[in-house]
Amino acid sequence: MGKTRRDLLLAALALPVVAATRDAMAQNFPNRPIRIIVPFPPGGGVDMTARLLMEPLSKELGQPVVIENKAGAGGIIGVEAMSHAAPDGYTLSLTGVGTLTAGPHLRRMPYDPMTLAHITRLVRMPFIMAVRNDLPARTLPEFMDLARRTEIRWASGGIGTSQHLAGELFTQMSGLKMVHVPYRGTGPALNDLAAGIVDAYFGDPATLGLIKSGKVRAMAVTSPERWPVLPEAPTLAEAVPGYRSENWYAIAAPPKTPEPVIAVLTAAILKVMADPAVRAKYDEAGLHPATLPRADYVSFLQQDPKTWGEVVAKGNIKIDEN
Repeated sequence: MGKTRRDLLLAALALPVVAATRDAMAQNFPNRPIRIIVPFPPGGGVDMTARLLMEPLSKELGQPVVIENKAGAGGIIGVEAMSHAAPDGYTLSLTGVGTLTAGPHLRRMPYDPMTLAHITRLVRMPFIMAVRNDLPARTLPEFMDLARRTEIRWASGGIGTSQHLAGELFTQMSGLKMVHVPYRGTGPALNDLAAGIVDAYFGDPATLGLIKSGKVRAMAVTSPERWPVLPEAPTLAEAVPGYRSENWYAIAAPPKTPEPVIAVLTAAILKVMADPAVRAKYDEAGLHPATLPRADYVSFLQQDPKTWGEVVAKGNIKIDEN
């Protein structure tokens, strides 16, 4: 028998063994701690999303769920680490616009976003445009007028992040020539906003803490309608008709994670996110549960890149990877 035929025969004989091993693994899943990688520093909305999920998911699965922050490259480093982990369901990662749907328009990705084992979208929320306390503009029209007359330095959590793209879409639609100041994550950007080092910030709900404590002011939100969490803040669409940008965070596992394992994780996460007590905690944090059946979520992932591809192209947004 030739080597090629022998190799093919051995591979064919091995298939039932591999399938049986995967089935057995799924039946015993989980039997040890599960790690969720947060691809941003502590303190931001992505981190908050994971930490609110950690305890109830641990109770549902009967195993500890631990969080590991692995920041860098607009979230790419953390998601890449997850993508290279063993496909056994014990390493997951939070994902979002920058790491799934906008990232491919900005750089050569170290993983194929569509080959990840996508579980579900977890939450959705508007961005908040917050400003430093001593900015000489108290209303959105005053802010727009100030931005036309002087240089406004606005921050985001990094080039190519969803925060950056929301701000870029605003500058494109408004025609304002504001200066983007990218940071490595939400926490550092918020610190400099509170210190008055930057004028404005397109941020996630982690900004609410500083707003409620009076350290920064909410100027507007990016949703098409006013946000009940900040009812006094106007929408940017009130000044720039047609503007709309909403953020979302999701969860995924490495490619080739067995379907039975993904089914267990999906069922557990959907159950946890549907619990009224859990939903209340997310809503209080400004992170609104927005899970989707897996088929609907994958369909969503196929549409979202089109929007951000246009923003990236028009803004000539590039990431220096040297």
